[in-house]
Amino acid sequence: MEEVSRIFDEVHRQGRNFLLEPEAKAICIEYGIPVTAFRLAKTEEEALKFADDIGYPVVLKIVSPDILHKSDVGGVIINLKNHEEVKDAHRKILSNVKKHKADAEIVGILVQEMAPKSTEVIIGATKDSQFGPALMFGLGGVFVEILEDVTFRIAPITEQDAREMITEVKAYPLLKGYRGQPPADIDTIISILLNTSKLVMDHQEIKELDLNPIMVYEKGAKTVDARIILE
Repeated sequence: MEEVSRIFDEVHRQGRNFLLEPEAKAICIEYGIPVTAFRLAKTEEEALKFADDIGYPVVLKIVSPDILHKSDVGGVIINLKNHEEVKDAHRKILSNVKKHKADAEIVGILVQEMAPKSTEVIIGATKDSQFGPALMFGLGGVFVEILEDVTFRIAPITEQDAREMITEVKAYPLLKGYRGQPPADIDTIISILLNTSKLVMDHQEIKELDLNPIMVYEKGAKTVDARIILE
């Protein structure tokens, strides 16, 4: 876990209390949490090359310590299908960010695969002052935003805890397949919950963690966005 320690050390050295998205995803990879393929482009030319390497369609996202909510400033453009669209999106994102915050430090543009649509789930963690890290699980979209259909467990969790978290949400039947939709890979969700539990137990300085959304397929899953905030 040398890479994980290196990332946390660098974040502390820079005086930040949050990880940039490529840093958060790199830590996910080290802990066996599947993420979408991504590369950090420093130039437009690199963005075009990385899009070719990853394969179309792709998503572009601003990476800046001064921009926490990327979508709010036009810092995310999805479903780009060719060189021209990537080139236009790269320039547009930089222009949008400059209009919002002219002096924003820009680390680069994240080039990320466009994960195929599937069942969306959310896994998160928060650090409670009394009980320590607590894990959260729920289905994405309306189930979290409106119905607040989520379950919690204090970390560390067992495989049985993880399975119970999944089956306790009211929307669980959707994970078993519905109206031609294939069933979601429950074993992969359990694995992500267990690995997230290990991550927050190993690094008690983590105050909040969000893996949202995670696209879960009949076989496997891909975390589209990852956010980690430190104390």
